Amino acid sequence: MTLQLNEIKISHDNQPLFDSLSIIIKKGEIATVMGPSGCGKSTLLAAICGSLSQDFQLSGDILLEGNSLIQVPMELRKVGILFQDDFLFPHMDIGSNLAFAIPQGVPAKERKLKINKVLEKAGLKGFYKRDPATLSGGQRARISLLRSLLAEPKALLLDEPFSKLDKALKEQMRSYVFEQVREMNIPALLVTHDPDDNAGDQVVNL
Repeated sequence: MTLQLNEIKISHDNQPLFDSLSIIIKKGEIATVMGPSGCGKSTLLAAICGSLSQDFQLSGDILLEGNSLIQVPMELRKVGILFQDDFLFPHMDIGSNLAFAIPQGVPAKERKLKINKVLEKAGLKGFYKRDPATLSGGQRARISLLRSLLAEPKALLLDEPFSKLDKALKEQMRSYVFEQVREMNIPALLVTHDPDDNAGDQVVNL
């Protein structure tokens, strides 16, 4: 399973945001795209997951498992994304937030077992009925990641997910995210401006 970008160019008003980008990310590998704010990092992720605004022009190809995603609707791409904000639904308990991500067709009993299993593995046993407002920043970040992974993505995009965490929590969460990506054995693309976020697999500078 690989995520491949072939000569990707994104322009706005006919002005390219960055030079042509080509990269192959293998399963279990985390590629890091470095660059300052405003250079097009998040726009690149939007192109990959299918949410790129029509104000931008995209050329090149995006392949997942050898299949082009360019004409595939966002909801069918099987690409997960983790943002710097957790975006948990405040009116839902943690279990319901996580259940929202599980593919349709999974029986309710199996959903609950799966959710409790991932919560326990993440050190959050007993959090099923917790209100998101009662969680710490680190706990919310872990729940957000679990929700992305429960959707069973074939690739994961990471949009500066550690930037709002304090130093100690940032290091802890970074290790946890990288560990989960490698355990699920899926390709991941991380965009960041922080050199410490580099996972060490491969780096691209925009």
